[in-house]
Amino acid sequence: MTYQPVPVFLYHSVSIDPPPWIAPFTVSPRVFAEQLDLLADNGLDVVPLRRLVAALRGGPPLPPRSAVLTFDDGFADFHSAVAPLLAARGLPATLYVTTGALGGLSWPPERGSLLPPGPMLTWRQVRELDPFVDIGGHTRTHPQLDALPRQSALEEIQGCKARLEDALGHRVDAFAYPHGYSSRTVRRLVDEAGWTSATAVRYGFSSGADEPLRIARLMVRADTTRDRFLAWAQGTGAPVAPFPERARSKAWRSYRRLLAGLDHPYPSLPAPAR
Repeated sequence: MTYQPVPVFLYHSVSIDPPPWIAPFTVSPRVFAEQLDLLADNGLDVVPLRRLVAALRGGPPLPPRSAVLTFDDGFADFHSAVAPLLAARGLPATLYVTTGALGGLSWPPERGSLLPPGPMLTWRQVRELDPFVDIGGHTRTHPQLDALPRQSALEEIQGCKARLEDALGHRVDAFAYPHGYSSRTVRRLVDEAGWTSATAVRYGFSSGADEPLRIARLMVRADTTRDRFLAWAQGTGAPVAPFPERARSKAWRSYRRLLAGLDHPYPSLPAPAR
């Protein structure tokens, strides 16, 4: 069966001067604006993630040519650079924040974040953004959930939700797996914690038949060319979910679990498509 491809774009930082560790996953504000214009020029209807989730759960179908914008981690440039560009075009987006990393210009170790130092949103900025974008959760500390013991993963998943809902004063439903990594056990924990959707990476298009707790996304990087982005906007250049997990992704998970069990740091090698 052929499914209508839905590009769910994954961004991290949008900046001209990112920290070196996130630079490969950063686009400049100029490039980001050009990409938004490409979506409009190609007739895509940018819809909120919740509309895709509703369609996946049996609700109204999406418009024939839809796209979704998502942003991971909670970098400060979302407030200064991304939000104004979205507002000028009237576009919705979902922002997934790592609760332990929020707080300003750096991520001090006492907050428990596993990510290196970088300019992050403050809680005040998150609350300011809340009426205009959908705020989602990205765990407390940004671990590789599928390599954690069950109880540790549960604390990351539940603790993030509780912290966000306490800070924002309303229910928060959307979750994103750090690094895109999940497993059947992790997805079950996410479901039991009350999250109604979860995004992975998977390097593919979503569709109306995708999995609500493993929504496929396309990661936009510094080396994503205009032609590649244009192909994605036109619904080509990547597989369309649902598709099975690749064998190398399973092998990569086993390797990371082995290292975690041996108390070694996680490898810095690039992860395979998942």
